Amino acid sequence: MKKFGITSLLIAIIALVIWQWPKPDAPLLSSNDAMPAMESLPDNFFDTQVNRVLTQRCVVCHACYDAPCQLKMSSPEGVARGGNKEKVYEGTRLTAAQPNRMFLDAHSVNSWRERGFFDVLPTKEDSNTAPTQSSVLAQMLLLKQQHPLPNTTHLDDSFDISLSRQNQCPTIDEMGEYIAGQPLGGMPYALPALSDAEHTTLIQWLNHGAPLPSPKMLSQELNEKVSDLEAWLNGDSNKMQLSARYIYEHLFTSHLYFEDISEKEKTPQFFNLVRSRTPPGQALDIIATRRPFDDPKVERVYYRLQPVHSTIVSKTHQAYAINQNLLDKWQSWFVDAEFIVETLPSYKSEVAANPLTAFTLLPVKSRYRFMLERAQNTIMGYIKGPVCRGQVALNVINDRFWVFFVDPDIAASEKVNAFYASQKENLHLPAEKDSSALAINWAKYAKRQGDYMRARTAFLNSEFENGEHLNVSSIWDGDGNNTNASLTVFRHFDNATVAKGMVGKPTKTAWIIDYALLERIHYLLVAGFDVYGNYGHQLMTRLYMDFLRMEGESNFLNLLPPASRQELLDNWYQKASPELTDYLEGDFNSFEQPTGITYETERPQKELYQLLSKYLAKVQPQASTYNKQLLSTEQYEALASLNSLPAQQATLMPETTMIVVKDGQNSDKIDVFTALRNSAHYNVNSLFDEEENREPSKDSITLVHGLLGSYPDAFWYINASDVTASIEKLKTIKSEADYQALLDNVAMRRTNPNFWAFSDKLIQWSSEHYPIEGGLLDYNRLEDR
Repeated sequence: MKKFGITSLLIAIIALVIWQWPKPDAPLLSSNDAMPAMESLPDNFFDTQVNRVLTQRCVVCHACYDAPCQLKMSSPEGVARGGNKEKVYEGTRLTAAQPNRMFLDAHSVNSWRERGFFDVLPTKEDSNTAPTQSSVLAQMLLLKQQHPLPNTTHLDDSFDISLSRQNQCPTIDEMGEYIAGQPLGGMPYALPALSDAEHTTLIQWLNHGAPLPSPKMLSQELNEKVSDLEAWLNGDSNKMQLSARYIYEHLFTSHLYFEDISEKEKTPQFFNLVRSRTPPGQALDIIATRRPFDDPKVERVYYRLQPVHSTIVSKTHQAYAINQNLLDKWQSWFVDAEFIVETLPSYKSEVAANPLTAFTLLPVKSRYRFMLERAQNTIMGYIKGPVCRGQVALNVINDRFWVFFVDPDIAASEKVNAFYASQKENLHLPAEKDSSALAINWAKYAKRQGDYMRARTAFLNSEFENGEHLNVSSIWDGDGNNTNASLTVFRHFDNATVAKGMVGKPTKTAWIIDYALLERIHYLLVAGFDVYGNYGHQLMTRLYMDFLRMEGESNFLNLLPPASRQELLDNWYQKASPELTDYLEGDFNSFEQPTGITYETERPQKELYQLLSKYLAKVQPQASTYNKQLLSTEQYEALASLNSLPAQQATLMPETTMIVVKDGQNSDKIDVFTALRNSAHYNVNSLFDEEENREPSKDSITLVHGLLGSYPDAFWYINASDVTASIEKLKTIKSEADYQALLDNVAMRRTNPNFWAFSDKLIQWSSEHYPIEGGLLDYNRLEDR
């Protein structure tokens, strides 16, 4: 036994030595020797050849904060910046992370290297090494070429396409080990390989050192428009400086464009509104702060337009038209309006983080009108602005609900303004704390919100007690021509979309938003939200939004008969915690005055929706019409029947299904629909364990014509002649196996060899139908079912 023990010990020591002995580097991949060599690249090779491949094959997964390894390939600058191993979406971090926002936080490759980003393009340090041997991007492409996607319907267990996957982010020094351990990990990951021509284009470009173009110059006409707007925004008076600050803090996530000089049916040149240390006429010197209201630490801020040179992607795109009509309104709200600004407000967080304090000198009517004019954009800010992934942030809202707005003449009355002023201490927002806030601060904000709701209820009960009742005319009618008067918000689990109008069947809940609520939503979830913040900051933001949601719902309930308010509220918040139940029965729902609407049925919510639909009929957007040359009436009605799909089948559908219908004789002729699953919940007040609050028996589908949403979960690709039979088959499925069998006939799965040809066709359709509002979809959430 003793001899055996010594032998075992010696073996263990030898094994340990071998394990620790320096290992030879795993070999890198070489490009195909048969590839035709090019002595030099043609002029504009990047623009005419490379960019199309990067855009249509790479950007569809590598854009926004959720780009794997922070590798944003939507611009030459993003490709040059390279990758980073740190995760942006990290809800458990104790301290805030360093912001790494393209075109804001750093402006040179060297600056990005100092921030921990590594090259993916060929390095020039070793002239004896082939460019493809020093490039992560080249190695990823070669790995895919040598180990293409298996010819199977489904991916095997070696592929992880879950959103919670652990991204592999190898540097070039780690690439050999990655290749050895992840032979199927080439790019595009878990999708078909590039065509031979596309692969050759990129490898030739990389072999020549991957030269990148300089940004294109703006036309004289655009420069003149930019100069005019910058001159207006940067007027010297305190009045103009305060107004420009307000405009900037509300539009910093938007893509501005000049509608008057943009070619119709073509994507215009977009601009970001930024803060600069330098005045118009000089080169931009961007002030990069975590939040738009943080102290710029300069004597004078200048508001400038920064051209957007990145590929436009749907998930971050908020197109905002600048035209003469809008500029005339800005002039009337911010210049011609009578108000005096003797001293500009401070940038101290307790002031700047709260618009009801920072902009108290700006007329409320001007502020509210500014946000209402493009209300879809205002609400879309928190849907698209600071986040690309936010299940914890978005489980605070129902999967589909309608939004209406209080009439400006009511919301901006002198009495209402005086009430807001009296409540400024109760209306502090979590953003006044830094991005490494402690979650324990939540108790203070909860108490203040409770105090505000009690004061607000008392104010409303007083104002409406003498026969002055809330009625439909209390709702903004869009001035008879503005289609932003009603909105539909769709939640798709961890992302969402805002559409104009009352889309789909009557919703379970609705919000009516007044000035103070709209402003606080923006400063809580857009201006004041830091995606790089710690868990405390993000937790407080999420919890506070519960109150704002319930405030909007409360405004809606106030239009209903008093006897039905609590009953409806109980239905909205089934299985609520005792603490929430106490709140709902107390502070939240104590408006006692009768409604000014006479109801004739026992279903007042349905009646109210009908009244609002009639009241806002003139400003409902024109519904997009399907291609009647492609689809017959019967086929369209079959698709439309998805709006009545039973819950059992709806539950089996993913969040977002994009249905592409083609002509059986001419596959280039297509039409597109989106089927959105409305996931029902007992309540949406639970921060964690969302599944426990799910009520699948009430799931439903809303079908819209065109593309709605940025993250498709599934694609259908079917002949028009097969539409009716496919929908009828869908109505019979009972299980996951049934659903997968259906997909065998109708789906364009991520494993399909024709996936990229299909994708190109969809991109072309989208660019033709949405040249301004549209952008590339993101394929990171495509399922493998």
